[in-house]
Amino acid sequence: MPPPRTRGTALRHRLAELRGPDVPAKALDARALAALAANPGCARRAILDGAGVNKAALASALGSPSAFGQSQFALTRGNAFEARVKADGGAELLRLVHEKLDRTAEPPAEARVPDLTATGPQGRTARTALELREAAAHPGAWTLLDHPMLALDVAGSPAFLEPDAVVVHPDGSWTVVEIKSFPLLDGSADPAKVGAAARQAAVYVLALEEIAARLDPSPRVRHRILLVCPKDFSNLPAASAVDIRKQRAVTARQLTRLTRIEDIAEALPEGTCFSPELPADELTAAVESVPATYAPECLSACELAFHCRSRSRETGAVTSLGRPVRAELGGLTTVEDVLAAARGEAGDPGDPAVAALRRAAALRAEALEATCR
Repeated sequence: MPPPRTRGTALRHRLAELRGPDVPAKALDARALAALAANPGCARRAILDGAGVNKAALASALGSPSAFGQSQFALTRGNAFEARVKADGGAELLRLVHEKLDRTAEPPAEARVPDLTATGPQGRTARTALELREAAAHPGAWTLLDHPMLALDVAGSPAFLEPDAVVVHPDGSWTVVEIKSFPLLDGSADPAKVGAAARQAAVYVLALEEIAARLDPSPRVRHRILLVCPKDFSNLPAASAVDIRKQRAVTARQLTRLTRIEDIAEALPEGTCFSPELPADELTAAVESVPATYAPECLSACELAFHCRSRSRETGAVTSLGRPVRAELGGLTTVEDVLAAARGEAGDPGDPAVAALRRAAALRAEALEATCR
């Protein structure tokens, strides 16, 4: 008789069923994880990412293809720039780390660059942890880990993450390095892009902290990361130290608030499947069986954003107007409710949101009347 399945094995089997037969899981990377943490109330994204569903293929099958993602030109340019930064054993990268983050240490004349090759993500994760442990046990030298593999528990399921680099300082502390292709113009970059990079780096820092916590003594994971970008309009690397303490705290808090994937999966009807190969009506019903929390910010972070926006508009949900508007409207959850409250047809006059809407409607009517005179 086969042994009984453990809780973890049963969950993995259930998630495989949700993907569809013989469909490989799509890995959850740090970019997706940062976006997931930014919208912790969205059960739809949580279960799809947890099950490893290819959301781009799913969006196309639903008739709402996504324009989300980088162009091939941007990817090629980014890869070429990263190769330049890491050339000669990462000499320029380590020089920038020393200059921006650790001037008191000895200049990195040479450094360990261990081979992190291993079989599968689990093997690479174990290899990375071994090299970090080795570096922590022999302080006094610089170590550069090129594309290490880290693991982070997300809603009861492991996510494998691959930062551009992790540097071990001579004092044994660890720094995350993010290499991006957007430029630093006169020493500063687009704040939105820097913010996205900081949120992504915060995920790596949390994963490194889990490794550090298992060591004795625990190495310090620095909360200032190094952001490396092209200088002005050239291909020369420039760097900036970015404090990510706020992003780390927010991401950690939001990840703990994520609805457990196991709970979402158990609530789904038996036989639910998100395979893009299913008939359109059956696939739509499966997707709609999981509630979504749409906001305009999803358009730059989720492949299913166009589909969810369409559904949000069809139901008149105020979330399609943005989270700040939703927060101001309190218990008014639909556009129809908002308009009825503004016209005085519904709503509690003592509700601050209702009172503000009626005042705004009265001011609008006065303005229109004055215009028509």
